[in-house]
Amino acid sequence: MLRLVRFCILTTCIFSAASEPSQAEETQPAAPFAFGDFTWMNGQSRQTSFPMKPWGDAVTPSIYLDVNYAYSSNHPIDNTLTGGSSVSRHNEVGINLASIGVEWNYKNVIGRLALQAGNTLSIVQDLDGTAVRGRSLTVQNLRYVREATAGYHFNVARGLNLEGGIFVSYIGLESYLLAENWNYNRSMACDHTPFYFQGIRAQFFPTDRIKIEPWLMNGWQTYGKWNFAPSAGIAFRWSPTEPVTLITNFYTGTDTQGIADRVRFHNDHSLVVRYFNRPSAAFISKAAFSLNNHVGFEAGGVDATGAALPGPGQAHMVGTSLVNRVWFFRDHLAFSIRPELFSNPTSYLAQYPPPGFPIGPGTKALQAWGLTGTFDVMPTDFFALRFEGMYRRASVPYFAGPGGTTSPNGYQPTPAGFIPDATNHQALLTIAANFRL
Repeated sequence: MLRLVRFCILTTCIFSAASEPSQAEETQPAAPFAFGDFTWMNGQSRQTSFPMKPWGDAVTPSIYLDVNYAYSSNHPIDNTLTGGSSVSRHNEVGINLASIGVEWNYKNVIGRLALQAGNTLSIVQDLDGTAVRGRSLTVQNLRYVREATAGYHFNVARGLNLEGGIFVSYIGLESYLLAENWNYNRSMACDHTPFYFQGIRAQFFPTDRIKIEPWLMNGWQTYGKWNFAPSAGIAFRWSPTEPVTLITNFYTGTDTQGIADRVRFHNDHSLVVRYFNRPSAAFISKAAFSLNNHVGFEAGGVDATGAALPGPGQAHMVGTSLVNRVWFFRDHLAFSIRPELFSNPTSYLAQYPPPGFPIGPGTKALQAWGLTGTFDVMPTDFFALRFEGMYRRASVPYFAGPGGTTSPNGYQPTPAGFIPDATNHQALLTIAANFRL
């Protein structure tokens, strides 16, 4: 998912605490996006202090932990949830994601390494089909790596970074780390976009308010490639003022196994606005909204019989989510409400559907809507307790039903002839604790 900006690692400007800076410091250009505090934004870390810096600003260790409990109104017998990537289990306390990492920025050499474990890996990393193309590549090799990048910073304009490795995705406003999002469960539009890429990227900052970021990748959330050609994309961010940010991202690639002529295109664009800000207020201290829209399609190619595959008229995706968030009691409490709509007629982007879910031409279109409310208790900027209620309804059976999706008794293995039980609606209650330092 998209990282709006990593403020410390993307700059080489060092600000002195001295009351009278030297002449060299006075002439040094301001760091990108250093003119404001963007920790309030949807999809962005809330941290304002970084105590784990044993080697100063050059190296920054980090710890992340996401623990949750979810209860589905469908109470599936196998405790397995489908139709989303944020929460995977019903009526169980689980480690959704645990991660440790380190970032460095020393003498213009930049990078980060973050390792991960938890239930999220079964929903995201384990589903990468490119790993079965040939040998010398397996999901097991890389599933525990959340980020691994190395690069160099060039002192061009306000900064130019070149990096290669495994990155969090630039597509979609909401983050792969659920603690960074205004709602705990991601919107359906963002859930149906990549969470990571393997490739190379450049980040260019022509001014302190603009970021231009071209990408070259193996594929749509893949470690390897489905076909010969790589994928490509570009991301833009413009923050004319601290309370207003506009973001748009583009992607194109050949992401259908063995069909090099089939091209995927995707665009998302977002507007994030803070329309009230009184940090010291005991009642309402802040208010903001985010609007995130997605549109994409697939086109070209033929199937095994030589018939043309569906074009943009059928094989497309459209989604939108609008979140309004209000903070209370000096930003220690917050409530976010999100309505959303989603449509993907051929289900080519279906995220973690029930086994046997029909995908492709001739199937009933996947269309869905949802409403989510999230209440956050935030005693510090690195810890939060989250309480969330969510209801979603789809045009087709997309969510795990009472009979589960594994077997008649809910345990593996799945017997021959077993028909997964799926339904077109789900009410989900989630309680989570998020820690990040």
